[in-house]
Order: sequence, then C-alpha cells, then structure tokens
Amino acid sequence: MTSIFRKAYFFLIGLFLALPIIVVAGVSVNAKQTLAFPPQGFSLSWYGEIFFNPEWRSALFASVTLALLSAALAVAIALPLAWFLWRRIAPWANIFQVLGVAPFTLPPVITALGMLTFWATVGFYGQPWTAVVSHAIFFVTLPLVTLSLGFTSIDRSLVEAAATMGADERTIFRTVVLPLILPYIVSGYAFAFVLSLNEYIVAYMTVGFTMETLPIKIFNALRYGYTPTMASVTVLFVTTAAVIFGLVARFGDLPKLLGAMSSDGK
Repeated sequence: MTSIFRKAYFFLIGLFLALPIIVVAGVSVNAKQTLAFPPQGFSLSWYGEIFFNPEWRSALFASVTLALLSAALAVAIALPLAWFLWRRIAPWANIFQVLGVAPFTLPPVITALGMLTFWATVGFYGQPWTAVVSHAIFFVTLPLVTLSLGFTSIDRSLVEAAATMGADERTIFRTVVLPLILPYIVSGYAFAFVLSLNEYIVAYMTVGFTMETLPIKIFNALRYGYTPTMASVTVLFVTTAAVIFGLVARFGDLPKLLGAMSSDGK
C-alpha cells in the first residue's frame, strides 16, 4: 500500500511539473489564431511559421548563430582556464576560477546591465558580435565546471608517464589530456548552447533590436497580440533542450558530469 501511495505521489508531482508544457503544447496546435486550451481544432501550421515566415526564420537563424558562436567562445575561454587551474601553475590560480563562475552566479539583470554599460562606454553597443562575447562570458561557468570535473577525473600518473617519456606540455595535452576530456568539452558546449538559445535579457541589453533573436522576437510580437506561433517556439526550445541533454546523458555519463560518482564507483 505504501508503494502505491509513493508512486501516486510522484506521478502527481510529475504531472504538476509537466502541466505548463502540456498546456503550451496544446496551444501550439490550435487551428485558430488564439491561445486557447484545450485546442480548438488541430493544426501544425504554427510550427511552419517558424521556418517559412521570413521574420520568424530570421529570428531563428539569429538565435542559432548566436548560440553556436557564444558556446564555442565560452569553451575556448574555459578550456585553458580549467587546464591552468588543474596544473596549479600559480598559487593565485583560484582567483581565475572565481572570476569564471561570478557572471553566472550574479542575477542576470545585474550581468546584463554591466554588459550594457561596458559596451556603451567603449562605443560598441548594438553590434551583433557583442552579444556573442556577452553570452560567452555569461555562460563560461558551464563549460568551466564540466571541464574542471573532466580534469579531476584524469589519472595524473598518465601525465607524469608522458612527461617521463620526453613529451612536452603541448604533446601531453594533445595526446593524453584532450582525448580524456573530450566528452566534457562536448557537454560544456551543449549546456552553453541550450542556455544561450533561450536567453533574453543579456542579448536584449547588448544589442537591443539590432539583432532579433527568438526570445526577443517573442517579446516584440506580444505588442501585436498572441499567436500560437509563440507556443510552438516554446515547444521547439523544450524539445531541443530535451534532445541535447538526453544525448549528453546517453553518451556522456551525466551523473559524472554533474559531479556524482559513476556506476562503477570510480
């Protein structure tokens, strides 16, 4: 009996958490141009709007481009930093770790306001590339954490053996370290990509309306009314995140990436 109540309890909790997505998914297939639930008829035309309407397609392209570039830059910043921290080259190395984590721990509004002030001061406000740099700095914490976990999982005796055989730092990194941390690089990139794809306030503060990403497009479209296209974009975001995180969990040992022990206890 206790087991039945426990299953029922967790089922209700799961249903409660899933209700917003269920409602939004229902709205996204409305046959009529209204945010009504239950849906009034069934139509997938609103999903077609994302790809075939020039305005929504342009916003989708801007979001994907921003996410791809900013995630790559975040990894490029985090990788040497995590390597530096792991090697403990200097006693003050932890300062860089604090700086790498700080942007993500602050409220997004504070970080976005700081970005706005900086880019306006140096005269680059509104340039699309500033959103790439801003997102990379904002989300560098994610690849930094995953890469730090990856480095700590490396057996240092492998590095010492390579050094004993005469390999220099670059050779050790390329032939020993990089293959071992590659899953952590991919997962850090995936986390940064997904969050950049969904981020609104930092992008809005740095480029305003000069580059309209999907989140910015949704808020701009609200001024002209509500359409199921907004709901279909939300479903697209959730599906993309679920697929990417599912692949990371399937091929990247997600518990270990989150800092937990792997199933074999190592």
